[in-house]
This record gives sequence, C-alpha cells and structure tokens, in this order.
Amino acid sequence: MHDRTTHRQAARRGNGNGRGPAEENGERATGGRAERRRAGGSGKPGKTRMTRRGRIVAWTGGVVGVLLLGTAGTGVWVYQHLNGNIHGADVNSELGGDRPVNLSPGSKNILVVGSDSRAGTGGKYGSGLTTMQSDTLMVLHISADHKWATAVSFPRDSWVPIPACDKGDGTQSAPHHFKINEAYTIGGLSGDVAKAAACSIKTVEKNTGLRIDHFVSVDFQGFKGMVNALGGIEVCPKHAIHDKKAHLDLEAGCQNIQDEKALGYVRTRYSVGDGSDLGRIGRQQEFMKALGKKAQEKLTSPTALYGFLDSATKSLTTDTGLDSINALTSLASTVKDIPSDRLTFLTVPTYPREADVPTDKANVVWQYPQAAELFGDLAHDREIGAAGKQKFADAQKNPVTARSVRVRVLNGTVTKGLAADVAQKLRQLGFTVVFTDNGPSTDTTTVSYPPGLKTQAEVLAGRLPGTKTKESAQAVPGAVTLTVGPDFSAKAG
Repeated sequence: MHDRTTHRQAARRGNGNGRGPAEENGERATGGRAERRRAGGSGKPGKTRMTRRGRIVAWTGGVVGVLLLGTAGTGVWVYQHLNGNIHGADVNSELGGDRPVNLSPGSKNILVVGSDSRAGTGGKYGSGLTTMQSDTLMVLHISADHKWATAVSFPRDSWVPIPACDKGDGTQSAPHHFKINEAYTIGGLSGDVAKAAACSIKTVEKNTGLRIDHFVSVDFQGFKGMVNALGGIEVCPKHAIHDKKAHLDLEAGCQNIQDEKALGYVRTRYSVGDGSDLGRIGRQQEFMKALGKKAQEKLTSPTALYGFLDSATKSLTTDTGLDSINALTSLASTVKDIPSDRLTFLTVPTYPREADVPTDKANVVWQYPQAAELFGDLAHDREIGAAGKQKFADAQKNPVTARSVRVRVLNGTVTKGLAADVAQKLRQLGFTVVFTDNGPSTDTTTVSYPPGLKTQAEVLAGRLPGTKTKESAQAVPGAVTLTVGPDFSAKAG
C-alpha cells in the first residue's frame, strides 16, 4: 500500500491537486423555488432539490460515488481499479504532538479541502502558478452517536493566525496572520500534499480548538469528469457572466454547462454579485446540490456510473486512514441514516476586516464570541441544530467588532516592555488600546471586565485561545483589562 501511494503521489507532484468546489453557504435558504431554479430545473418541489442527506454525501469528497458503488454490483476488477484511483497521504506523521485534545471520543472531524492548483488544466486559470492553493475549506463534524452532523465552511479570505509549518525544503515558516487558505500553499511548496494538508490542519486546529481526525481533498479534473459523466448541469444565472479570470462567458438564463464552463462557473467570483467569497460559496453550494441530485437520478447505466466513479475516485486525496473504498464506505455508513433535520450546514460567522482595519478591504474576520461558541459546541459534541444556526445568523447582523473594544494592557510578567509589545499586536488586530502599564504578577493571561462589558471581554478572549474572562467590580469602567501572563505568546500565535 505504501509503494502504491508513494507512486501515485509522485505522479501528481509539481502543481499539486486541483480544486473541489463543494462548499456550503450558511446564509442562503435552500428550500425555496427560486433557489431550485438557480441550481437548475423547473422549480417544482422535489424535482431538482437535493436532500440534505445527498448534500452531505457529496461534500465528503466523493462519498456519493462510494454509496453508488455499493449498490452497483460492480466486478472485482472495477472495484480494484477505483480503489487504486484514491490517493493516500501520510498526514499524521507531519502533525507532531502539539494538538488539541479530543474532548468527545467517538465523534469525527473531517477537514475537506478543494485544492485550487492548476495541475491538468493545460495552462488555463493562471499558467504561472506552481504552488498548491486551497479554495474550499470546511470541517464536517459527525457526532459520536452518529445521529447528527454539522458542516462548517471557512471563507478562504478569513484573516487568521497561521502557525509555523514545514515548507518541505528543510525550513519552517514563521507564525503570522494571513488568509486561511495560505496554510495549504505554505505546506505544499514542495508539492507534498501531506505537508500541505498538515499545515491546513494545524491552522484549523489552532483557530478552532477542534481535533481533526481525517483529511479529504478534491481536485479540478475530477470535478470536471464527474460533471461530464452526467452530461452537464443546468444553471440559471439571472445576469450574464463574463469573467476573464475564470475563463467564463455565460449569457443570462437557464443553460446546460459542462467541462471548462462548469469549472469556470464554480470558480467565478469578481464578476458576479458582490464579488465576495461568501457569494461564491453560495453558488458552489447550489451547483453541488444540482450535481448530487442528477447523479442520484441519472447514473443508471453501467457506463455512465463507471465514468462518474472513475472521475470521483481519481479526484480524491485522503489521509491514509481513508484511502480505500472500504474506508470511505465505512465513513458513508455513519452519515447515510442521519435524519435530514439533524444535518446542519453553516458558514463560520464573520464580518469584514475593514471594520477593524480600514485599509483592509479584502478579508473577513471571524466574529466572536459566536465563533468560539460554535467551535466549543462541536468540540464537546453538542448539537447546534436549526435554532443554533439561526442564533449565529442573527448575531452576525450586528457584530461587536474588535475596533469597538477598548483595552487596557497590564504586564503580569517580569519581561520588560511586554505590555507595549502586546498592545502593538492588539492594534494590528484592530483593537483600541487605551492604556498600558505593569500589573499584578500572574501565571496565566486573563481578561477582566466591569459589569456590562462581558461581550467585549469575550471578543478579546476569543482572539486569544484558552484565555479566561472574569467580571470584576474593581475593573476600570468603559474598558476591558488584559493582564498578560507568560503564556501569551502561545495564545497570540
């Protein structure tokens, strides 16, 4: 198995894997007639809408193909061929030991990445790009009792701390803040998908506190092959789309698309709507719903089924714990019977970083304390459900920004000048620092606040993982107080 995996990885190195468009838009309703028409079809109930069960199958990186395979009665040779298509990467050996503790044994967190490299595209979509790029990024949490699941998408423009990662040339990157999708690029500089996956996992684990159990990546060419095997997918854009970057020219109205047009449709961003990554997540969501529904309806002939499964399995790279048909089938069996009303899909709550740093008009930041609550629920295997999703959506309408939080910084260590250094880091994150000084000695970094400023304290603590907050009647009114302990550097990244 090791020799086969190594050979397949070597054959795909250089530009890495391609992209997988499967993403979820937590901001859109998915049951209405207008949504069904945008994805394709007549708008009649049940005609084009893919069930939530179908969506979760599609979004676990081609597990829909595995489920179809299990009922297709295929022969041994076909099984072996499809099994051999799946690429395995020894991700665990790259992660080290400094990882979150699994707080809910039996549950699973699967990181799904759509790799946006240019491998196999014939020089299209940026022929000069030689690094691996992650476009889609989401975590699928499957509960320990297998009775519910939640999928959380991370906009690739999320501005987050990225930890030090192995770049594959004997050196490590320095910890820094940047777009979350850069982690995959840093780890993949040498063309090693295991290192690319490891850097993404480290970044997600650092920012969420979730222990990632498995990794799945889907590529460009596999996506196109799946669409082509189905004879294309119908989309119904309201306005014409002319996007040079995505190599896409579509007129308004319903039309069947495949091959490069299908790829361009899920890639397009700047020429549609508000040009945001959140908008693209929504379009990808609708496209994948339509693709999954058509797969369920159309793959009845052995030839069409084989073409779809061949493309689906070729598109997959997984950790070595999932790199077989049997392993993916086992994973699929844990989610296929989850009731549709207990599958929750959402995007991590965000707001434009421009609200904190006026010069940054390109990125978003995660909204706290809501993001911390979301990740805490998943870490402890607490179901979020429709009510929780709505609560996060409602809170996102009026975020408490970092810029609105007034912070006093006190140095609780013997390190001289630490309060000023911390204050500078907080200003870079957008916080309003109003005071610095030496403070009482402390072993751990804490945030204290006067009555009425609990949310502001949680916003600050949310950016410093593991930091505790406490109300204090002695706290200075109008500001929260950060007392810096010797553990601050690890928290701040």
